[in-house]
Amino acid sequence: MLCGRAMGSEAARLLQAADFAARKHKRQRRRDPEGTPYINHPIGVARILSQEAGVMDIAVLQAALLHDTVEDTDTTSEMEEQFGEEVRRIVEEVTDDKMLPKMERKRLQIERAPHGSQGAKLVKLADKLYNLRDLNRCTPAGWSEQRVQEYFLWASQVVKGLRETSPALEEKLQQLFRERGLPE
Repeated sequence: MLCGRAMGSEAARLLQAADFAARKHKRQRRRDPEGTPYINHPIGVARILSQEAGVMDIAVLQAALLHDTVEDTDTTSEMEEQFGEEVRRIVEEVTDDKMLPKMERKRLQIERAPHGSQGAKLVKLADKLYNLRDLNRCTPAGWSEQRVQEYFLWASQVVKGLRETSPALEEKLQQLFRERGLPE
């Protein structure tokens, strides 16, 4: 019975994070032609981690669900209060400082990628994989094909710094880069 309670507790923690993220992102949409609800993205990142990379660490999966809340919503100190220090730390590691210019944020992602925690690296890989698959599926409103290609190139530089984190995710990302004609 203890095992059942532990599993229920982990499921409850994941659902708590999904609920929190859904409430925080409730008015946001992706930039795809369908205007997909934004919450599909963090759920997709967590799904990639669990189903494609075999990640079972609840803190990492919670961080995947919450990874854009600090960057894109009014989330503040409640992150640690509700989800603990480890989840807050992982989310913090993958959060861009929106006060910085876009090109500086992109440069910092490349520079910081190799130095993150294992959890942050996993979330970053799954986030990039989700975004690149989405870009292959459709071009966001207002994006040119050149901008899509530039995103792929930049993402490949970030992923290069995440090598030896998850062979399963890295191979899927490398396949996408090969299809785009990018160097390995």
